Amino acid sequence: MSRSYPPVSLIGAPTDIGAGHLGARLGPDALRIAGLAEALRARGVDVVDRGDLAGPANPVRPPVEGYRHLDGVVAWNEALMQASLAELEAGRMPLVMGGDHSLGIGSIAAVAAYCRAQGRKLRVLWLDAHSDFNTSHVTPSGNIHGMPVACLCGLGPDVLTRIGGHVPAIVPSQVRQVGIRSVDQDEKRLVKEHGLDIYDMRYIDEVGMKRTMEAALDGLDENTHLHVSFDVDVLDPTIAPGTGTTVPGGLNYREAQLVMEMIADSGRMGSLDVVEVSPALDIRNTTAELAVDLVESLFGKSTLMRN
Repeated sequence: MSRSYPPVSLIGAPTDIGAGHLGARLGPDALRIAGLAEALRARGVDVVDRGDLAGPANPVRPPVEGYRHLDGVVAWNEALMQASLAELEAGRMPLVMGGDHSLGIGSIAAVAAYCRAQGRKLRVLWLDAHSDFNTSHVTPSGNIHGMPVACLCGLGPDVLTRIGGHVPAIVPSQVRQVGIRSVDQDEKRLVKEHGLDIYDMRYIDEVGMKRTMEAALDGLDENTHLHVSFDVDVLDPTIAPGTGTTVPGGLNYREAQLVMEMIADSGRMGSLDVVEVSPALDIRNTTAELAVDLVESLFGKSTLMRN
């Protein structure tokens, strides 16, 4: 079955300012070199590459009051929020090429603002090894790429939680997390307190990926905008070594393909992040090439024509 997709705008956000390892700033070009635009065009998608956003360099400084590089993270996310919102308002799908996962704050704040203005429901599918629900009080590192979901849910400094103009930008019930296998000790308490809906690797091992994704996508309807935030560290590092925070025991290739194909089958994806690709840590751009392969499946690539 063929499906039409809205025109896509690629937005590069070359920064690792929210991360603990250098390298994700090279992610947008790694995805370009791996042929992201060309792969989507081959599927009949109208693609425009908007180039890279500009923002402050990574100063590589220690945390201040629990946050590393807070001002810089704010600057990048405000720029990304404005760029993503402009594409949504123009009827285009923003595809954010990161960059580290702190960029999820600006990307999802834009989608949330757009959905409120349009009277649409929002579902966020967070594909990640980490729940990213830390705060400055519990984080062991101060790295803000471990905090974006918490910030979006109103837990964090005002300069981050108010990006997009609405606090909180989203509520935990709008989020489904898949592939989680690394949660800091105090972060576990926060996740439980706020009722975050997490399908961790134990759950996936017990019930299988098909039932996991059926649960994660349950309740989507024609008035639901699905935002997919894809951190490549959700994948097992044996197939995706090029990322800064690898955790053993992630999704294998077929599990990841099923995730993407079931998202495509839902027909609800309206925006996408691809983050934490770090070619400096990679082997011959393997991780970016795999990410492009999986994004193709998000846009309908499958072995057979399916109804």
